[in-house]
Amino acid sequence: MSTDAPGRRQVTLRDVAQLAGVSVATASKAINGKAEVSPDTRRRVLDVAERLSFTPNALARAMLDGHTGTVGLLTHDLEGRFSLPILMGAEDAFGAGRSSVLLCDSRGDAIREQHHLSTLLGRRVDGLIVVGSQTDARAPLGRDLPVPVVYTYAPSTDPADASVVPDNVTAGRIAVEHLLATGRRRIAHVSGDITYAAATDRAAGADAALAEHGLERVGPVRYGSWSEAWGRSCVAALLEQDVDAIVCGSDQIARGVLDALHDRGVRVPDDVAVIGFDNWEPMIAGCRPALTSIDMNFQLMGRRAAERLFARLDGRDPGGVETVTPRVIVRESTGG
Repeated sequence: MSTDAPGRRQVTLRDVAQLAGVSVATASKAINGKAEVSPDTRRRVLDVAERLSFTPNALARAMLDGHTGTVGLLTHDLEGRFSLPILMGAEDAFGAGRSSVLLCDSRGDAIREQHHLSTLLGRRVDGLIVVGSQTDARAPLGRDLPVPVVYTYAPSTDPADASVVPDNVTAGRIAVEHLLATGRRRIAHVSGDITYAAATDRAAGADAALAEHGLERVGPVRYGSWSEAWGRSCVAALLEQDVDAIVCGSDQIARGVLDALHDRGVRVPDDVAVIGFDNWEPMIAGCRPALTSIDMNFQLMGRRAAERLFARLDGRDPGGVETVTPRVIVRESTGG
């Protein structure tokens, strides 16, 4: 039996105990190196565990060490655009039915955040995952907290903290590389608020990809709001510049661009290709044609945040910022 064989369920501690002829408690003690297990029993359990390719669940190990199996997720993301897929990824890492995740939304309010922090600590959570509303670095919750913290989407300003963030520069680069691969050469860029690091990082990556191919962006990056209305308002000026592709800083902006192109009789992708960012399903679902988008891998971010939280519980995570690589999800708006 193998944990990675297609269609097979994951091997559990109960499976190991049954095959080794011991109780689940004894199997757990043997695998975790507890002294009260005889050498022969430990050897038998470990042999079975190796034969079954059993990997102890990090949360199960933590609970054996006296933890509660409860984790707090503190978010500033009002719409759930980032926090919900991050939560799903974290739950995957925690293991179904083996943990409780308490989700608190601070609504961008520092006072509310402190209130939720006190509440979660009062619930004796084993650790905290903090989800930002934008990718700009944020101040840490505090330096004397009784539990480990992992920051995701927005990194902590303290380099000693553990942070898991998207790679927005690479996201901008692969968006342009995809458009170039489809034969586009006159590429414009419409983005959101210029004060957001996500907007400027994506633009920097896009420009770098163009430069590597001896090309320049058509016109300036048009910074504005993260909205469909902003995307619609930019289309007339872009068409005057004879563009053949538009990089949109978010899926909301891209949806507005697609609507305006349709209203003007511009064929997508035949005349102009359009690409967005975030692969946000509620926004993607309403796009016609279907929108090619850069998936920032939020679920993977959540999984890595959970894994690093457990590592910090065990004293194995040295801190620092980890970036998660995005990917292109090709659909009809670029000829997919």
